[in-house]
Amino acid sequence: MSEDDIKRIMQYPYNMFACDATIRVMNVGMPHPRGYGTNARVLGKYVREERVISLEEAIRRMTSLPALKFQLKDRGLLREGFAADIVVFDEKEVKDMATFEKPHAYSKGFHFVIVNGVLTVDQGKHTGARAGKALLNTGTTIQK
Repeated sequence: MSEDDIKRIMQYPYNMFACDATIRVMNVGMPHPRGYGTNARVLGKYVREERVISLEEAIRRMTSLPALKFQLKDRGLLREGFAADIVVFDEKEVKDMATFEKPHAYSKGFHFVIVNGVLTVDQGKHTGARAGKALLNTGTTIQK
């Protein structure tokens, strides 16, 4: 898809940002770079550098819009009673680093990630915590 097409499509307010890269073992094989950097690319390139959409709109399309679309009833907003899924990043620093030559490169600028209330990334380093859960579109979680 051309850059002009991407920018044009991003103008539509009900487009969500996602990645269709497959789930795989980390650091194995040659995945598409977007598997490591989709959201960082949106925030760094299309929000900060090219100003295609606002930061607030990009975050809405990464959080509350998908939660609403997929009926994830306790996700997508910072609200009492909702799952505490929070990403703390530096909007001036965030950047996707993965390339086709080096696809296993983590994005820069993401300092803290909290999943279901559990700190999983601390100062840019994974803590080893595995707090994620598979979700059904009814808002129900699938337990291990």
